[in-house]
Amino acid sequence: MTEKRRFICTICPRGCEIKVEVDNGRIAKISGNQCVRGLEYVRQEVKEPMRIVMSVVKVRGGDLPTVSVKTDRPVPKRLIPEIMKELADLEVKPPIKIGEKIIENLMGMNVNVVATRPVK
Repeated sequence: MTEKRRFICTICPRGCEIKVEVDNGRIAKISGNQCVRGLEYVRQEVKEPMRIVMSVVKVRGGDLPTVSVKTDRPVPKRLIPEIMKELADLEVKPPIKIGEKIIENLMGMNVNVVATRPVK
C-alpha cells in the first residue's frame, strides 16, 4: 500500500514542501525539494525522525534556578519524552560553564547534554 506524506523542509530558509510516496516502508518517490539537502532531510524523516532537544535542568544553590541545556547531536524523536523525564529528574550544582557536559553519553547514544549558559 502506498502512503503519501508531506514535509516542510527545515534545513534551509527556502522551506520547500516536499512530497513523498512510501510503499511498504520504502520511499518510492520524492518531489518538491529544491536542493540535495532536502532529499537527505526527507529520507531521514521517513526512516527515523531526529531532533536536537533543548530544555532546562534544575540548579541547586546557583545564581539562577535552572540552566538551559541541549543535546550536542540530534536524537531519535521517539525518545524525546523519555529524555525529557530524565532531564526533569536531574539537579546540578554550580558553577556551570557554557558547553559543560551535564549528561555524558545520554542513554548510551553517544550524545551529550551540554549547558548553553553559565550559572554561578
